[in-house]
Amino acid sequence: MNPRLNTLIAGSLSCALFTPLISQASPSISGGVWFNYRNISDDDLDSKTRGDIADEALILYADHKEEGQPWYFSAEMRFGPGGFTNPEENSTGDNFALHKAWIAYQFEHGGELKIGKSQVPFGWKTVNFWPGDVLLGGYGDQMDVGFKYSRSQDRLHYDLAYYHADDWGETSTDTVDDNGHWGSPDTYRKMQTAVFNIEYQLTDKQTLGFSAQSGRLQDLSQYVPDENDPNDIPEAPLSGKHNALNLHYHGQFDDFYTKAQYILVERELPNVANKIENWRAAIELGYTVDKWFYYLDASIADTDTAGNNVDSVQAHALGASYSYGPGWIYLEYLTQNGFIGADGDIGEGDFDALYVSIDYYF
Repeated sequence: MNPRLNTLIAGSLSCALFTPLISQASPSISGGVWFNYRNISDDDLDSKTRGDIADEALILYADHKEEGQPWYFSAEMRFGPGGFTNPEENSTGDNFALHKAWIAYQFEHGGELKIGKSQVPFGWKTVNFWPGDVLLGGYGDQMDVGFKYSRSQDRLHYDLAYYHADDWGETSTDTVDDNGHWGSPDTYRKMQTAVFNIEYQLTDKQTLGFSAQSGRLQDLSQYVPDENDPNDIPEAPLSGKHNALNLHYHGQFDDFYTKAQYILVERELPNVANKIENWRAAIELGYTVDKWFYYLDASIADTDTAGNNVDSVQAHALGASYSYGPGWIYLEYLTQNGFIGADGDIGEGDFDALYVSIDYYF
C-alpha cells in the first residue's frame, strides 16, 4: 500500500462561516501532489536512460464534520497517471478517479455507518510504495462501493459490510491502488460482496483479528450495450463466486511494530472451468527513529488451482521514508519472483525495481 495514503488529512485547510443565529463549520479542503523516480532492473529503456520520473498526480481531499451533528463525509479525488487508476477500466475513461467518497452517520451508542466507496475491512494493507500490496493482490487495499457498519466496545472491534460492486458504474473494475486484481471490463468484476471483520485487543499493544468475505462475480464478456437501443439489455449474468478468509495480527512495541496475516482464496470465474484456489501469507516490520521510518514488507503465495504448476513465489519490499515537513520522501527497493494476476491466481515472473518518491500536502 502506498504510505502516502496514511496522510490524507495532512496539511488540510479549514475555515468557519458564521451567521447571526448559528455557527457552521465549512468543509475541510486539502490537497497534495506526488511524483516518483523509478528504475526497473530488467527494462531495456531504463537500463539506457537510468530510469525515469513519472507517476505524477494531483490529489484533492474534502472532509466535513460539524460538532454535535451525526452526519459527516470524506472524499478523495485523484488526477494524473500517478493516481494509480486504469482509464480502460475505471468509470471515467481517463487518468482521474474518485478513489473514495463516503457519507457517514454516527449512532448515539457509538456505532458508525458509512455509505459510498470506503475501505473494505479485510486484514491489513501493506505500506510499500508500489500499489498492489505485492502478493496480497486483491486483498490488501480494497476500496469498494456499498455500506459498512463499524463499532468498538471495550477490547472488541467489528465491521459488517455489503459492497454492491468494486467501483462506480456498470462495468468498471478499476481498483486504483489495488492494481487490477479483480478482472477487467471484458472478463468479469466483483459484485454483491458481504464482509465480516472482528478484532480483539489481546493487550494494550497487541491485536488479533479475523476477516471473511463472500460474493458474486459478474460475467462482462458479453456486455456490449446497443447505444441506439436503450431497451436492448446486454447479457451480464452473475455466474461466478468468490470467497476469502483472513487471520491477522498487529503488535506495537514502543517505536517498533509488526504485522502478520494469512489468507485463503477461492474464486469460481465465469467461463473458466477450474476453480481458483491459493493462499497468501505476509509479514510487515516497521521502526520509527525521529523523522525516519524504516519498513519491510515480505509476502509468499502458493497455488492449489488444478492445472497451475507454479511453485510458491515470494516478494519483498525494503524501504524508508523521511518526514521533511509538508510531506515525505520515500526510498524503496522491490523484488519478487511471482505475481497475482487479474484472475486472482499466482504466476511466475521476476521483477526488481528502485523507487524514490516525494509528496507535498497543502
